[in-house]
Amino acid sequence: MKKYYTRACNFYYGIFSKKLVKKKLSLPLCGNDSISFDKIEIFSRDKKNITSKIISLKKINTLPVLMKKEVYFDIKKIILKRKFFNQTNIMGILNMTPDSFSDGGIYNKKNKALKRIKLMIKSGADIIDIGGESTRPGSKIIPYKDEWKRIGEIVKKFKKLHPKTRLSIDTRKSKIMSESIRFKADIINDVSGFSFDKKSFIEIKNANVWKVIHHMQGTPQTMQKKPKYNHVLLDIYDFFATEIKKLKKTKYPNQIILDPGIGFGKNLKHNLMLLSKISLFHSLGFPILIGTSRKKFINQISKAFDTKERLGGTLASVIFTLSQGIQVFRVHNVGEVKQGILVFKKLSNQ
Repeated sequence: MKKYYTRACNFYYGIFSKKLVKKKLSLPLCGNDSISFDKIEIFSRDKKNITSKIISLKKINTLPVLMKKEVYFDIKKIILKRKFFNQTNIMGILNMTPDSFSDGGIYNKKNKALKRIKLMIKSGADIIDIGGESTRPGSKIIPYKDEWKRIGEIVKKFKKLHPKTRLSIDTRKSKIMSESIRFKADIINDVSGFSFDKKSFIEIKNANVWKVIHHMQGTPQTMQKKPKYNHVLLDIYDFFATEIKKLKKTKYPNQIILDPGIGFGKNLKHNLMLLSKISLFHSLGFPILIGTSRKKFINQISKAFDTKERLGGTLASVIFTLSQGIQVFRVHNVGEVKQGILVFKKLSNQ
């Protein structure tokens, strides 16, 4: 049986976009008429073949009956307004670890962490993502007690100090989730997609928190050992669809965020495919989070022009995916990314 997937493409921005939407010449992306589209890419998949074609919205009615039905169903979700915090959200990274790939050991002391949080919020962070266990390639699992010892004091104080900022907890352990939810965490960001700890689903099942469905092929110990897919874009789409069905059984089934996991069990070719066509995931109907900050793929592209913080590559990937309607950006350099987003939005609204 064939499966069909619908990707919004050929985008318009700002005032021009709003005019096209008003004239019904384009459709708003995720309920935001500042970004709209008038073409779609349709992927067809069966056991043997994957094909795709790009058509204008006007030609949907000429499609075969089953394909047309699936496409219209997808478009309803693509144009649906996302019930999230803002149209664009910056998630500032706080790694309270000694061994994270980029900033391990820099902010793993209480006073330094508190200052870093304050600076990121002042610089434009809407969300702070706190983690106490590194999940870089080859990293080791640490006990729950050690992870909580690293982040516990900060988590307990966070909402008292910053009641208007969203708190995200980057963890794979159910006990960390439980404690964090008790101290009013808003988001649980589990890179294993709630598969590492079998009790994690129980902890989030009835909790009023947003759940990040993150894709990772393998584990941090194995994920970069020759990752392989039939078609990385569609395989991850199918993974999301399956996990969404599971989370639909929770008390708050619409509080879901999708993260394709750039660099988590993907090589350069996989990462580029995901970023170039990331708008496919809008047809699942949920906000999308992207984490490209300082990732290895930037080095693989820039080679001799690589830099320590990879800020240029990070910002380029943020703006490129922002132009496809991505809502959440997980980054280290909050101020610079905020500046880039503001300039892009101003220019695209002329």
